[in-house]
Amino acid sequence: MNQLAIHGGSPVRTAPFPTWPIFGEEEERLILEVVRSGKWGGSNRNKLPELEAQFAAIHGAKHAVTVVNGTIGLTIALQACGVQSGDEVIMPPYTFIATASCALLFGAIPVFVDVEPNSMLLDPELVEAAITPKTKAIIAVHIAGAPANMTRLKEIADKHGLRLIEDAAQGVGAVWDGQPVGALGDFGSFSFQSGKNVTSGEGGILLTNDEALADMAWSLTNVGRIRKGAWYQHEHIGWNLRMTEFQAAILLAQLTRYEEQQRLRDRNAKWLAAEVGTIEGLRTMKLDSRVTNHAHHMFMFALEEGAAGGIGKEEFIRRMNTEGIPVHPGYITLNQNAAVLKEIEKWTGERRETSCPVSEKFAEREGLWLHQNVLLGDEQAMSDIMTALRKVMQGN
Repeated sequence: MNQLAIHGGSPVRTAPFPTWPIFGEEEERLILEVVRSGKWGGSNRNKLPELEAQFAAIHGAKHAVTVVNGTIGLTIALQACGVQSGDEVIMPPYTFIATASCALLFGAIPVFVDVEPNSMLLDPELVEAAITPKTKAIIAVHIAGAPANMTRLKEIADKHGLRLIEDAAQGVGAVWDGQPVGALGDFGSFSFQSGKNVTSGEGGILLTNDEALADMAWSLTNVGRIRKGAWYQHEHIGWNLRMTEFQAAILLAQLTRYEEQQRLRDRNAKWLAAEVGTIEGLRTMKLDSRVTNHAHHMFMFALEEGAAGGIGKEEFIRRMNTEGIPVHPGYITLNQNAAVLKEIEKWTGERRETSCPVSEKFAEREGLWLHQNVLLGDEQAMSDIMTALRKVMQGN
């Protein structure tokens, strides 16, 4: 094996991986249609109803409400479900900060429950012990595009009279036990932020099968109006959190490419998982057999303790990056995030520290990511990833 690039050897890969976003004439055509219509805002609703209908159909949902971003989508979902300041919301700690900040925005309190060691998904068997009289909702995060165990989480939520919300920011097209995510709980919130598999730069959408919840979410997003009411008829306190026609146009174009891109991600992710699994010291995520479709927003894997000569996660990433492979360190576990803990203390008056050893170990010492645009690479790109991994693991 050649000398490591950090020691003066040649890097495995110098060619770039696919850039993101991918766009073309379809985005340009639809944006121009919006420009020429003169109706640009979220209250005009020419492209928006089409987007909502398409996205709901993809995920088997009856209702869709577009919003400014995925964080606000989760906030609106909680509020539409009746969660109030001081109520507790159970969630995993291995997730983007928005899963916690969506509750903290109005004083609901995140309660962190650890994740499964082989998937980094919320561990249903730990959830019931965290339920208190203040618990009002559970947020299941479909991390990296892998569906959480919605069957068991729904059983727990129903048993205790709790709302179940899906943080599906990374889960466009994911399927659990034959059913698309997004309307398996009371709400599903998706993100269209710049890095997502379907993107409009910013934006989000809520899905639900409950008409009353959809109406409330729509109202909260539309300054408290009701769907068939007068323009200045405000029945609730709400905000202007509407998506624009420009974003809807971009997303309609993006959806024309989504299925083909997803097939490529799926093929590459499965090949990588099989290959990575042959390298001693690296561990891939294990999926529940009921995961019908993984959305592959990321390819997550783990560097086991002491592997690669004991160089540790930070140095491993540095060596992989120098070889031309954009490995990313992933999240800082939220149960140890200073900003989150400070905000919880502000609302509760007490310092709440929760031990989540699986999430902590993965975040600090093990967790490695390849982003979804990397999974759009060709066969040579995938081969280069594996060549670099073997090279770094051997430590030359």
